[in-house]
Amino acid sequence: MAERSGAPGGPVPRRLDGGRDRPTVALGILGPTLDRGRGPKRWGRWRPTVGLVAQPDLIVDRLELVVQPAFRTLADQVIADIRALSPETEVREHSVAFADPWDFEAVYGALAELAETLDWNPDTADHLVHITTGSHVAQICLFLLTETRMLPGRLVQTHPGGRDRGAHGGHTIIDLDLSRYDRIAQRFDQARREATGILTDGIETRNAAFNALMDEIEQVALGSRAPVLLTGPTGAGKTRLARRIYELKRARRQVRGAFVELNCATLRGDGAMSALFGHVRGAFTGAGRDRPGLLRRGDQGVVFLDEIGELGLDEQAMLLRALEERRFLPVGADDEVESDFQLIAGTNRDLHAEVRAGRFREDLLARIDTWTFRLPGLRERREDIPPNLDHELQRHARELGRRITFSREARARFLAFALGPEGRWSRNFRDLGAAVTRMATLAAGGRITEAVVAREEARLRRAWDAGRAGDPDEALLRAVMGEAVDELDRFDLVQLAEVVRVCQRSPSLAAAGRTLFARSRLRRASRNDSDRVRKVLARHGLDFDALQG
Repeated sequence: MAERSGAPGGPVPRRLDGGRDRPTVALGILGPTLDRGRGPKRWGRWRPTVGLVAQPDLIVDRLELVVQPAFRTLADQVIADIRALSPETEVREHSVAFADPWDFEAVYGALAELAETLDWNPDTADHLVHITTGSHVAQICLFLLTETRMLPGRLVQTHPGGRDRGAHGGHTIIDLDLSRYDRIAQRFDQARREATGILTDGIETRNAAFNALMDEIEQVALGSRAPVLLTGPTGAGKTRLARRIYELKRARRQVRGAFVELNCATLRGDGAMSALFGHVRGAFTGAGRDRPGLLRRGDQGVVFLDEIGELGLDEQAMLLRALEERRFLPVGADDEVESDFQLIAGTNRDLHAEVRAGRFREDLLARIDTWTFRLPGLRERREDIPPNLDHELQRHARELGRRITFSREARARFLAFALGPEGRWSRNFRDLGAAVTRMATLAAGGRITEAVVAREEARLRRAWDAGRAGDPDEALLRAVMGEAVDELDRFDLVQLAEVVRVCQRSPSLAAAGRTLFARSRLRRASRNDSDRVRKVLARHGLDFDALQG
């Protein structure tokens, strides 16, 4: 074992430990304040750079010492002391001039350039980065360079010690592989669970695919400010998830502004521009005062635009510019305004199909399609019905101020119905929430009985059957597509139903194409109508021959 002495009378050179196979190379910055010391008394003073090479259980074979030109004299003294104390330590001096030691960008750039010149090879040597000396800015830069592996090593921090350690103090080596630190790893896992719990509203969801989706959304929410597009059927929970994403970002102090939401299907005419982008007084009849608009209200926060596919093309163009430049022009204004918001968009439409149909801008879709997540319908995650049922009961208990519970038999009966083939849940979680609301309201004494469940089952069957029987288009498509019809927008449903009717009464694809495209085919030189019909059917998983059967 190497020996050290911090006696005021001077250094005692250590003995080289010859049992090691790999050399240790350290990098540090000369500290003009902490490393200063004159005369014999300096040996009784803690000096971090000198102390680094004087550790009894750490052999530093080479020290890469960063020296600012202004501290040349101090560097000569420290290097001489290192050689006297640890003759086997080679000191390589690197002169680095920081124009401003508190300018983060300048310091990082200078240290990054130095890192590129070092002949560090983790396969042949152990590397340490000393972060005790230098300005706070320099220490942060060394940390970042080590974390990103531009300096492939571990961090080492020296510190003054008590009487047992002498003037040279002690040291701590920090490995940035956090998985090696059990308590830190546990904190990370706990933080991740808490983040996912915010997204799921604390519901212990059981569907593996949905849980994986929530984990990915949590990573994106905390790691990106790019737009997020939520797709899926109506009632799948897009609005609730958007608000949960905002709450997660606010909990982590990533947003300071408000959560602003708007269903774009409610916008009509000139009011759409005003609602989104605001207007100035007198911009149009009835504009008696300035209106900031939703995008400005969402500055430094999150704007959720549900049913974004319902926006007109003019509004889409202005929204695209607002996303790219953070600037837009309110209705009737001469000067642009700014708003730095994050967009979350929701839709149950196929926006790519909307682009092909000319109803949605391709450049806007490209801008909001960076992160797209499809939320599954309730039928796709039936195992999550029991925990969501309990969650709804707890919510109603808070709202009603009294506890609502099922009898054992009633709960078993409702879950058998909900999880079985009769549970169509065509409106997804809206159906489930409404069912719980009705049962909780009718629960005498706060107890839901089998009789209450039986009445609710009958209501749901009637509602689902009425939706099926009252719409001939839906009935036709449900016969050939099954539950997949619930995923269709009304526009696509009506159009596809007519295509299916024509195909069913046509002897061939060509005949169906002549009927469906009778007008447009007269204006075309090429008339491959069979292929047009085939593509329409294929987009929805249908086949002409199967429809004939």
